[in-house]
Amino acid sequence: MRPNQPAADGYADRMADTPPGSPLPPSPAAPPAPAVPPLGETPRMPLRRLGWRRFLVLAGVVLFIAGCATFTVNEIGQDLGLQALLIGVAAAILPVPVLVACYLWLDRYEPEPLKYLIFCFAWGAFVSTAASLKVNRFGAEQFAAVGLPDALTGVLVAPFIEELTKALGPILLLVFRRREWSGITDGLVYCGLSAVGFAMVENILYLGGLGYASGADRYGPATGIQQVIAIFILRILLFGFAHPLFTSMTGVGLGIASRTADRRIRVLAPIAGLLLAMMLHGTWNLLPTLTQATGEAMIMLYGFLGLMVPVFFGTVGLALWLRAWEGRLTERVLPDYVRAGWLSPPEVAALSSLGRRHAARSWARRVAGDAGVGAMRGYQSAATRLALLRDGALRGLDRKPADQERTAREERELLDAITEYRSFFVGRDPQAPAGVWDGSRYHLRFPDGTQRAVDAPDEPVVPIPVVLAPAPAPVGYAPSGWPGLRPASPWPPTHP
Repeated sequence: MRPNQPAADGYADRMADTPPGSPLPPSPAAPPAPAVPPLGETPRMPLRRLGWRRFLVLAGVVLFIAGCATFTVNEIGQDLGLQALLIGVAAAILPVPVLVACYLWLDRYEPEPLKYLIFCFAWGAFVSTAASLKVNRFGAEQFAAVGLPDALTGVLVAPFIEELTKALGPILLLVFRRREWSGITDGLVYCGLSAVGFAMVENILYLGGLGYASGADRYGPATGIQQVIAIFILRILLFGFAHPLFTSMTGVGLGIASRTADRRIRVLAPIAGLLLAMMLHGTWNLLPTLTQATGEAMIMLYGFLGLMVPVFFGTVGLALWLRAWEGRLTERVLPDYVRAGWLSPPEVAALSSLGRRHAARSWARRVAGDAGVGAMRGYQSAATRLALLRDGALRGLDRKPADQERTAREERELLDAITEYRSFFVGRDPQAPAGVWDGSRYHLRFPDGTQRAVDAPDEPVVPIPVVLAPAPAPVGYAPSGWPGLRPASPWPPTHP
């Protein structure tokens, strides 16, 4: 296989095809099953060392976000007052866990590092908000100076500065941590969380200022609370998806850029996504402005039903399709490792859907307890990352020799981790025959002492019933360039 040729679709299913016929004769060369090691502490993926340069960068990012947070809270607090600020914060935080949970659910196949998710949320909540506050106020002052209404700020200024600053955090991740991006799904998650953080702080202004403060100043606290409830229903329950929806357009563009080797697409896709996000945001802000100016409430209704609802459901459908695609990626890419002897057909089948992954974890708990299910979780994460790494190599994302060497090193680390995780649950099921997989057939030893070489069944047995032959060389890059697939280890293995 050459680097520009993707793995054949459906290979995992074809691996299981067995021609009709009588059972295979016993194989005299079938070796005894390897001994099952005792259970111990669940292994973990190797962690990157926090050198002094990375520490300084991390400290600088934290201090910068903390400074923006201090500025934002101070600005909002001066405008609203302490009581209105606290009420606004309490009401604005309520939908955040639900929205964050939706994005975490979307990202279940290959969860992103928690630190990057927190970074995107904090960036949107504080950095984007701080910049938008200053620019929007400056824009409003300039419009007022020439006799134009303040409403134009929401149409001509806010969409540009808000979408740009919300996307800047994920863009920084793409530039400096491109390997953490697996495609459009990651773009939706990173940009969506940034937008959720921004919307949370913006909702504090609406709920605490236009809601409680304005009502309490005129008619007392009870009216203020009533207005908070009304704005909460209208702005959050009905239109709470607006900011994540706008910024998801940028996320799609960034996701496309993360998985292409074409430099033109890497530049044009994010720009196109950002411009589309700005256009949607500006159109959304224009609807209430036109409604107020003309007195025609149907403008808002028609714009909501005719534009925002279709875009919303289209984006949700795309996100669900991409989520399923990420699961099917293992079926398209990991069979390369099956042929090379690193994985067996049931392992690929057990990764193809969330239901099968859950079934594999349940089986691992049954045969190996808590350590087994912990190892299965780590195994599934490492296998998914391996598929993404291999897919990126096939797409030609690594052009520099240094990047290719890094890919080869990461591939080896992932394969070693998979081997460690596998030792916690493979070979421990008393209901499965002992045996090994050599890259093309099973060599099984049955309870009656017979030994047979058996082709993979029509439907792969899930979860994994056997261990593997001695590990061959990795599939991916070598220092001298792409070598293609290496042949599986000879069977039975020879020893000096």
